[in-house]
Amino acid sequence: MAAVGALVKKVWSVRRFVVLLCAPLALVPVLLSLPPKEGRCLYVILLMALYWCTEALPLAVTALLPIVLFPFLGILPSNKVCPQYFLDTNFLFLSGLIMASAIEEWNLHRRIALRVLMLVGVQPARLILGMMLTTSFLSMWLSNTASTAMMLPIANAILKSLFGEKDTSKDMNRDNEENQASLQQNKLYTVPTEMQFLASTEDKDLTEEKEVTSDAVSDLKKEEEYKTNIWKGFLISIPYAASIGGTATLTGTAPNLILLGQLKSYFPECDVVNFGSWFMFAFPLMLIFLLLGWLWISILYGGINLRGWRTKKSNIRVDAEARAREVIKEDYQKLGPTKFAEQAIFFFFCMFAIMLFSRDPKFIPGWASLFAPGFISDAVTGITIVIILFFFPSQKPSFRWWFDMKAPNIETQPLLTWRKAQETVPWNIILLLGGGFAMAKGCEESGLSVWIGGRLHPLEGVPPPVAVILITIVIALFTEFASNTATIIIFLPVLAELAIRLKVNPLYLMIPGTIGCSYAFMLPVSTPPNSIAFSSGHLMVKDMARTGLLMNLMGVLLLSLAMNTWAKSIFQLGTFPAWANIHAENATSLLTTVENVTLSALNKI
Repeated sequence: MAAVGALVKKVWSVRRFVVLLCAPLALVPVLLSLPPKEGRCLYVILLMALYWCTEALPLAVTALLPIVLFPFLGILPSNKVCPQYFLDTNFLFLSGLIMASAIEEWNLHRRIALRVLMLVGVQPARLILGMMLTTSFLSMWLSNTASTAMMLPIANAILKSLFGEKDTSKDMNRDNEENQASLQQNKLYTVPTEMQFLASTEDKDLTEEKEVTSDAVSDLKKEEEYKTNIWKGFLISIPYAASIGGTATLTGTAPNLILLGQLKSYFPECDVVNFGSWFMFAFPLMLIFLLLGWLWISILYGGINLRGWRTKKSNIRVDAEARAREVIKEDYQKLGPTKFAEQAIFFFFCMFAIMLFSRDPKFIPGWASLFAPGFISDAVTGITIVIILFFFPSQKPSFRWWFDMKAPNIETQPLLTWRKAQETVPWNIILLLGGGFAMAKGCEESGLSVWIGGRLHPLEGVPPPVAVILITIVIALFTEFASNTATIIIFLPVLAELAIRLKVNPLYLMIPGTIGCSYAFMLPVSTPPNSIAFSSGHLMVKDMARTGLLMNLMGVLLLSLAMNTWAKSIFQLGTFPAWANIHAENATSLLTTVENVTLSALNKI
């Protein structure tokens, strides 16, 4: 196996080297087939897309290429490229990452998770629902990957308490004999073979073996199959809930913020998308999708038995559920009483959400209307709250200390230190966002987006509702194999120009494309949460494929329903807005200029 692993690494290294060298040469015809500036910009975008999809370079390093290639190729000067990496959208995302770091520092997320599980109950279907609700809520504020990584150990502990532990040193026959002995003595089953790596091993004293009837053996097999399915259902529900939950807030996942940044680049007058309006649209969609996803996973993996819902539970399951309840309660008690730091973090977290939501909710004047118009953005709100975390004390301050001259001068630890923020904040995502904004700026300034729009004539006859479904399907399939951040960076400029061609509100196509990037459920490589769950060893590709196929379909249909119902009133999707009309007029004049330049060049030839 070591030799095979070494060979795979060598092959991968060679492939990366080939892609790095050959891709720039293979894309040279693009430079020659388009007008000069548009061709150079498309060359850079295709090169970055190829590097992102193959990961020949780290994603964040690929995102830095516009800083080098745009000035050298004459697309944009560096003083226009570099600021794109630190737009206010990046700082909004940074504020969310810092808040998440503080929550993780004081284990508030674990307390919330265990408390929710204590409330929902320990029956498998209820536990799966509790896992999904908790993971999705955490994913609204933490990264999808962090939420999944935090919830999986909790799920494993609960499953071990439900199904017991297994000795990995026995062969298969010995396992069957031990299971039968356990059935008669302890009324407890051990986990099946495919779950061995998660169950810690213990030496158990078994008394002499007894004979069991064929009915008992049949029941044992059914119980083992039931446990295997429940284990899979638990593990697969967590990454799915993380992906769904991340769509509910602007800061929940990177594609949402890329949409906001590219809207400001293409349509500077567009002000209808902010934290509050996005939450009103995406949160109900997330809840509906989460509920339907829970029903599908519970039915598929035996958490809900439609045939035998009236049958009485066996004593084994009753005992196992009682043990699971005790494990959850014990883990919660280990956290101890709620600390002052946890209370403070929870307060500032609530302030963070409330102030972002109420800044400009659109249906009523927000608190930002008290200040000069256009001066206060979501980034200002988020950074204001997280700055407080760096000086607010983590221990309850004593007012007597101020008046006691003999009291020792002890430095108080803040809720979050900069060292901790440096270690936990994924700074590479900030660069990735900046790379996307730089690409969007390059497309706009070079006229490439207009050139792409001029090639979309065949799609002008497509009804907008059909276009929404097709766009969501294409992007959801594409993001199964590529990073969702890279996917939305590539597709958003095309969707903006397509919307102008169709004479519909650009948000009508751009929002489904953005959310569709998060609907990647079918493959382990689709998202980091999927990969984390798959690496546990319990899930096979076919499990994720059959579960994720219907999840993708439900996501597409629900998103189409949302865009054609409540989203229309929130984002005024029923009309072609003035801010898009200005862009369309500029694009038309620029397209005419591009066509004239192209024709004159052809005439000279």
